[in-house]
Amino acid sequence: MPQRVLIHTEDVRRHYRLGDETVRALDGITADIYAGEFLSIMGPSGSGKSTFFNMIGGLDVPTSGKIFLDGKDISKLSERQLAWIRCHNIGYIFQTFNLIPVMSALDNVTLPLIFSGMSIEKAEAQAAEVLKQVGLGERLHHHPFELSGGQQQRVAMARALANNPKLILADEPTGNLDLKTGQEIIELLHHLKEQRGVTVISATHDMKMLSTSDRVLWIADGRVDRIVNRDDLKIQVGTMDGEEVQ
Repeated sequence: MPQRVLIHTEDVRRHYRLGDETVRALDGITADIYAGEFLSIMGPSGSGKSTFFNMIGGLDVPTSGKIFLDGKDISKLSERQLAWIRCHNIGYIFQTFNLIPVMSALDNVTLPLIFSGMSIEKAEAQAAEVLKQVGLGERLHHHPFELSGGQQQRVAMARALANNPKLILADEPTGNLDLKTGQEIIELLHHLKEQRGVTVISATHDMKMLSTSDRVLWIADGRVDRIVNRDDLKIQVGTMDGEEVQ
């Protein structure tokens, strides 16, 4: 059975004016991302991977081109419509966690559910359940300053998953974590992807992410350099890149 395309980008471009120059952050990206896959986006700093990541998540709009999420062209939506898509269909995990410090883990996960229109009672029950799934069932009422970096990232993951989104966008999810904790977060992301069937897209420099990715999309100079299946990767320890097996 052919894989279902969840995201299709068509000649996506994002250009900025910088003084008298035009910066081509994205210069014509066409790609398909499949439902239920774990895709890592990699590339050197300034390559355009973060810009592409933001386009997929509806956090920025292209200068030209189209971005389809489950058949809907989100590049043409209003900010209000994009906000609804982000609230109901996309979960975000950030490198810096972005938790509200004065709120407990439970409240941090509950709040976006309430914003989506859920009752307080149902939101709290759903938030508590997903926090248990990420291993924080005994930390529901702890505040971020009472949690380790890895635990804070788990709260961020629970917040991203709480509304049962179609898509999880993880921006350098291991960037602020030590090696062991980063590996635990990668394994948890993979487990949740398998358990829930959610699509995970990660913008990352972390080579450990390749071991759990179904495919890796490399971006260079605002264009797709190559897309490689995990089984075709040759990962070299001590490098910042993977290579295709020749």
